[in-house]
Amino acid sequence: MYGDIIDLLEFIKKSPSPWHTVQTAADMLLEAGFQELDWTDGWQLQQEGRYFTKIYGSSIFAFTVGKGQLTEKNSLRLAAAHTDFPGFRIKPEAGIIKDGYGLLNTEGYGGAILYSWLDRPLSIAGKVVARGKDALTPETMLLDFARPLVTIPSLAIHMDKKINEGKAFNKQKDMLPLAAVFGKEDTKSFLLDLLSAEAGVAKEDILSYELNIYPYEPGCQLGIAGELVSSPRLDNITSVVACLQGIIESGTDGLNIIALFDNEEIGSRTKQGAASANLMQLIERIYTSMGYTREQMWQGINGGFMLSVDVAHGLHPNYPDKTDPTNRPMLNKGFVIKQAASQSYACDAEAVAMVKGLCQERDIPCQQYVNRSDMPGGATLGSIASALVPVRTVDIGVPILAMHSARETMGAADQTALCNVIRGLFQY
Repeated sequence: MYGDIIDLLEFIKKSPSPWHTVQTAADMLLEAGFQELDWTDGWQLQQEGRYFTKIYGSSIFAFTVGKGQLTEKNSLRLAAAHTDFPGFRIKPEAGIIKDGYGLLNTEGYGGAILYSWLDRPLSIAGKVVARGKDALTPETMLLDFARPLVTIPSLAIHMDKKINEGKAFNKQKDMLPLAAVFGKEDTKSFLLDLLSAEAGVAKEDILSYELNIYPYEPGCQLGIAGELVSSPRLDNITSVVACLQGIIESGTDGLNIIALFDNEEIGSRTKQGAASANLMQLIERIYTSMGYTREQMWQGINGGFMLSVDVAHGLHPNYPDKTDPTNRPMLNKGFVIKQAASQSYACDAEAVAMVKGLCQERDIPCQQYVNRSDMPGGATLGSIASALVPVRTVDIGVPILAMHSARETMGAADQTALCNVIRGLFQY
């Protein structure tokens, strides 16, 4: 009944960092017959071609060039999501020795629910950059320890009697992962020693790294009928997988693009984020490679349509008062169309109508989400990306509980609905 969830959980397991997400996506696209393009090379594209390109290792774009004129209205169709997730990144010179314990110096990445990370088995994944053939050509290696490695222990209730009355956690003091217990041979280089052994390179050759702490325990189905899913990184691997499945199964007409950006959780304003020039550059390169003029490219863009795909807040059974009085999306009732008068979610009436019409044609369940008027929520990359590439855009996603927790909860059936609407767009 929930076949899409098996694929989702397997993808999540393989994607403990944005760089691994991109590599897992690339493997999936290669298996489906897509051709990889180097972002720094010149491109010679062909009609009915299927392509993808990586951006700085943590973003990836894939596209299919179909038959017909790319200047016609609705010939350009896009879906965008993000590869990153809230948590912790390891700082440089991260080893701390304190009273014989080895701790890692970390900093927060995005808006994580801090207490949800306590007392869990955690691991480390990301990239390590080592000395290469010359200074301007270092060697980058993806690393995933894929085993319980560190934990962030909480303070016992006996030492903090008011712990259950709420606590403000200090990221620099309270949230440092415990990695080791040392004897007399203390060394602050224990992290580099660990990386050197795992990567198979000399410690002195490791020049830099970007490493995530991530929850080691895999996702699973739960609920009496297996109708729920508990997993890390539902925000936003649910959307990544739906975009990938949509582009792989896309039709043969028009130009279909998925853009999987990094750094949404910290504002998108990076060279690999949705606020970069990358998506506009990609579209221009496709049109010019196919022999279109810039004027014709803008015809295609102005008649285009984009889905910004990110998770939404589902109705919480213990906190129903946190939800809008009339727009109350439930788990397993369909994906969510998100709207906000502030345009923190990209939308307009026509875009919403187009998604609803597509759902009605294909019998896909969908719901609507609006924040409570006295409780503004977060934002997505939709408004940012559509300001740079001015196509009609609407924000959608699966409703979840405990967004930004170390483990989030969703309805298994909603992933199928999300996959189906993106398939529907790309097959239209």
